[in-house]
Amino acid sequence: MKRRKWMAGPMAFVLTGTLIAGCGDDAPAGGGSKESAAEINMNTSGMPITKQPVTLKMVAGKAPTTAPDWNNVMIWQEYEKMTNIHVDWEMIPTSSLTEKRNIMLAGGDYPDAFFTASIPNADLIKYGKQGVFIRLNDLIDKYAPNIKKLLDQYPDVRKGLTMPDGNIYSLPMILDPNFTSVLAGGKMWIRKEWLDKLGLSEPQTTDDFYNMLKAFKEKDPNGNGQADEIPHASMGIAGLINNLKGAWGLGNRGGKHPNVDVDPENGKLRFIPASPRYKEVLQYVHKLYEEGLINQDIFTLETNQFLAKGAQGIYGTMITTSPYTLMNQKGYIGQSALTGPHGDKIYSAVGSPLASAGAFVITDKNKHPEATMRWIDYLYSDEGSKMFFMGFKGQSYEELPNGEVKYTDEITNNPKGLTFEQALVKYVVWPGGGYPNIVRQKYFKGAEGLPESVEAAEKFSKFFPKEIWPSFSYTPEESERIAALEADINSYVNEMQAKFVSGKASFDEWDQYVATFKKMGLDEYMKIYTDAYNRYKQH
Repeated sequence: MKRRKWMAGPMAFVLTGTLIAGCGDDAPAGGGSKESAAEINMNTSGMPITKQPVTLKMVAGKAPTTAPDWNNVMIWQEYEKMTNIHVDWEMIPTSSLTEKRNIMLAGGDYPDAFFTASIPNADLIKYGKQGVFIRLNDLIDKYAPNIKKLLDQYPDVRKGLTMPDGNIYSLPMILDPNFTSVLAGGKMWIRKEWLDKLGLSEPQTTDDFYNMLKAFKEKDPNGNGQADEIPHASMGIAGLINNLKGAWGLGNRGGKHPNVDVDPENGKLRFIPASPRYKEVLQYVHKLYEEGLINQDIFTLETNQFLAKGAQGIYGTMITTSPYTLMNQKGYIGQSALTGPHGDKIYSAVGSPLASAGAFVITDKNKHPEATMRWIDYLYSDEGSKMFFMGFKGQSYEELPNGEVKYTDEITNNPKGLTFEQALVKYVVWPGGGYPNIVRQKYFKGAEGLPESVEAAEKFSKFFPKEIWPSFSYTPEESERIAALEADINSYVNEMQAKFVSGKASFDEWDQYVATFKKMGLDEYMKIYTDAYNRYKQH
């Protein structure tokens, strides 16, 4: 019987205030004529949504793991029967989505709505102010009880969704704050049988972690007489640094802002890569690299190579969503947050419940904005979310006696040898991520919902930062400046991370390294960042 080899997490394609009745600037509240489409052709509650059939054109980002043509997927065929709304889907590969969306918007040839759109905040405010993306505040109040309830329940999501002009132009992908495994994303996993064979306990401190990796390297835990074990494996050094830096008290506002947090000594925003504690993190990771405790190809390793090596069972530790779903490797346990040399213990890699602000927008081409809002709002309801993730009872899922749901054997152990996603995508469209919905544990059965992932999260969720920031939003002028500044600053951060860790740059150069950020405009960068943060707090 074929076993599934990979299960997409909800974050695979994402690459992160009070509902205001008034209208900031001149942003229109809906498309079409002044005469309300709701009064003409819409039921204000129940199904169907419209009294006569309506057709909407939507563009969707097509991730590699989703269905190639959503017009043929069961969820939209069945949802059309429920709602009386037919959606004509145009699929654009995610690799070219940004470019093609920008061409559409610039040329005026765009659809009624964008779905799984991954629209950045800068574009939300830009096209919102132009009226291309319509203002949703009133539509949410009047026609979206499920979305309104979520925004009331999770005020940080509402604050992150509200643009600097006070308006909401998009609907988000939300991660249920109680689903801590999905908030954490990729986790640090440890091969339990190696710990047991060597008589080691799970590491509690950064010193423990170092000593464990050293034992994995030197004491032949797989027992084959060869030094083929890789104590820790990662793709790129940033993931390891982000996982470890909480042990030095860094990243105290979560993973959405890898370079900025709050300095506990003065309460001001801190640029992490220039801080003395960050230097200590780099020195620690350099020690791991220099002693061969992390894979020496960490800077160049590609995904397929990472997965292929992992499937050989030679990784002692790794950062990923699930060794089982990605590499068919059992026996790994999740690691808790580590205590660092100064007594800090923060799991800083946690993401924000507002996973993606720009997952769905309605444009001014749309003649039925009220009906469109009702159409998307149902997907955020409990029943709508169950349909969105699980599909249809008796076909793609079954209910257990205790009321829980699980996918059928056709999905999880497909008789034709299809992978999990290949079997699933004729029913639903969530694989690939980036969708407008809320990811709850009871309906999301991807990698983060597996028992070992949930158990791992139970270990470290108590060490999440007390405040977790979503992405901030900027005015159009700020967006232009910070984009230019970030391009140089982030490139330099990544370049010097690799050089310090690999030993190509000496830590004697640290003062010069910090001074370079000043020359790149760090003061202006932090001023813009601080202004955006202050607005976020005020929403």
